[in-house]
Amino acid sequence: MALALYRKYRPQTFAEVVGQEHVTEPLINAIRAGRLNHAYLFSGPRGCGKTSSARILARSLNCAQGPTAEPCGECGPCRALAADGHGSIDVIEIDAASHGGVDDARELRERAVFSPVESRYKIYIIDEAHMVTAAGFNALLKLVEEPPDYVMFIFATTEPDKVLPTIRSRTHHYPFRLIPPPAMRELCKRLCEEEGAKVAEDVYPLVVRSGGGSARDSLSVLDQLIAGAGDDGVTYERAAALLGVTDAGLLDEMCEAFAAADGAAVMEVVERVVEGGHDPRRFAGDLLERLRDLIVLTQVPDAAGNGLIDAPADQLAKMTSQATRMGTSTLTRMAEVVADGLGGMRGATAPRLLLELACVRAILPGSDESMAGLLQRLETLEQRGVSAVPAAPEPRPAAPAAAPEPAAAPDPEPAPRAPAAAPPDPEPDPVPEPEPAAAAPAAAPEPDPAPPAPASGGVTAASIRRQWDRIMMTMKDRRKTTAALLSEATVADAGDGEVVLAFNHAFHAGALQKEPAYSTVVEVFGEVLGGTWKIRCEVGEASQIPKAGPAPAQREASGPTRAAEGRSAAGPRRAEAAEPPPEESDEPSPDDPVAPGHFGTPEEQAVKLLSNAFGAKQI
Repeated sequence: MALALYRKYRPQTFAEVVGQEHVTEPLINAIRAGRLNHAYLFSGPRGCGKTSSARILARSLNCAQGPTAEPCGECGPCRALAADGHGSIDVIEIDAASHGGVDDARELRERAVFSPVESRYKIYIIDEAHMVTAAGFNALLKLVEEPPDYVMFIFATTEPDKVLPTIRSRTHHYPFRLIPPPAMRELCKRLCEEEGAKVAEDVYPLVVRSGGGSARDSLSVLDQLIAGAGDDGVTYERAAALLGVTDAGLLDEMCEAFAAADGAAVMEVVERVVEGGHDPRRFAGDLLERLRDLIVLTQVPDAAGNGLIDAPADQLAKMTSQATRMGTSTLTRMAEVVADGLGGMRGATAPRLLLELACVRAILPGSDESMAGLLQRLETLEQRGVSAVPAAPEPRPAAPAAAPEPAAAPDPEPAPRAPAAAPPDPEPDPVPEPEPAAAAPAAAPEPDPAPPAPASGGVTAASIRRQWDRIMMTMKDRRKTTAALLSEATVADAGDGEVVLAFNHAFHAGALQKEPAYSTVVEVFGEVLGGTWKIRCEVGEASQIPKAGPAPAQREASGPTRAAEGRSAAGPRRAEAAEPPPEESDEPSPDDPVAPGHFGTPEEQAVKLLSNAFGAKQI
């Protein structure tokens, strides 16, 4: 009979313990310094190395060359406590689940007074210490508090809070943790290489996830897969079927249906899950894990490199695309809906129905009146708006037709009629309509439309904020000092080839406007967002900073028009000064250019102002 992997490869030294450096390093230092305690408490989840570390500590203390942090492995005590050893008479392991009563504690107390037979210390390893009764702990209290110099206690438990506080206060407590996925994956790969087993790369994430951070559980799963492997080794399909996990293809199809808000595709995937014999509860749990990974990708683009996500390269590319299309708010609400559905499946008689309801609710934010549903709807509108706007807007077809009109100006017949006109009425008509003859000269001062900015199409302040992490990462690679300045900025507005950044302090805004910082920022924005950008730095709250204006060509062209408007507005006001002031009225004057919102759109106001200017010039 073959020895199980978790027994065959049980760590023999502290250096071989995986993922518990926060425990092993202090123990090694204590052994080297000779500052050992008479009682220790090792706590943590199952299969994370508590009992193994207790045996290693016993080997280190009883080694013929010890106490040493590196047992020789050749002397009698080391061989007796090895993975395949017969055990030591001076190292007593007690399972408190079956020997935790007061009688067992009294027997232990009576035997503890005898000296060790062949070792330096008599060590009691009490596993599942939380199962010792209160009376049993009380019987051990005096011995644990003041044991003989050659007696040491090591308590191992998964529930340290259930250990009697008086006992716990007399021990050195070392909490063990679950092993991180990267460390567990490396351990599994190393053991497979030593065993000569052929295991596909995409199988290791399944093993790590099934083990849940426990080395013993993960190695047991891996042992089962290797034992049932065929000539082609452990394949992903065989491992997924044997472990009962959901095929990654089904999760990809469900996430694609979520991204497209396709209800028909959602129901089809659920049908395939049921037809394939998968448990709806298990599928919901795996789907929730996938949504978690997508949320992590939206916040940490290089999550795979940091060990936050364990997935193959091709799978990671699909997940990145899905996360980008859905967004953080959408993914967060979907995860909450699926989590609620998974909670309702426990003990349900129709888990498939609950799975279908949860998946359909996830793609229908309109049925959710909470803040999460509102954020998902807003994020969906933003995503659709960005994708619907073209990369470079085409010029308006009607604008060039206004340029040749000055060549065909009407005959100056209205000019002789101007002197015969009545003096200007202090109360003009509410909305004067320009005559056809005046409309054509009014269009003459309008300049040709400036070409659109190359990077203005489809890029808004919201889209730049979503790309801010990429911008900062690229900036850190280029120039860290400039990245420090840029990290103080907030995107206030963007449009027409210009980005407006808001700063809380004038120092940061001024420093970013100087070279070479400004050129570096412009270069990075062009690389990440595409096109050519100008950067305007302002100081103050983002909501109170002026929005991004038109392109420079448009601002220069609009200058004479605004000047003409100012002259036309000044003329009537000087004329009105000689007349008696009109009565107070809430209605705005048609000649007053500062009356926004009363004459329709800004384009209509501009036409009326130009017509007034033409009339004043003729008069």
